[in-house]
Amino acid sequence: MLMTRERRPAIRTLRGWAIHVLQEAGAIRECEEHGWMQDRADPHARDRAFDIAHNDRPVGISTDEAVAEIREVLDSIGDTCPECP
Repeated sequence: MLMTRERRPAIRTLRGWAIHVLQEAGAIRECEEHGWMQDRADPHARDRAFDIAHNDRPVGISTDEAVAEIREVLDSIGDTCPECP
């Protein structure tokens, strides 16, 4: 007998959602060699990420919370990989 389970949401935390939004907007990227997130310093990409936070935030999260999380993630990511020479 085939049994199915309910699928878990793809993103489980608000921080995970913020990282996903920033990647989709092109505001951050992953170091190809080491996997560290890097800020691309693209103001247009940041604006797109904040627009997404305003218009397409997770259910049950206020606009202020979504924008604050985007800002917090951006503040925690540097523009260089700590392991690259």
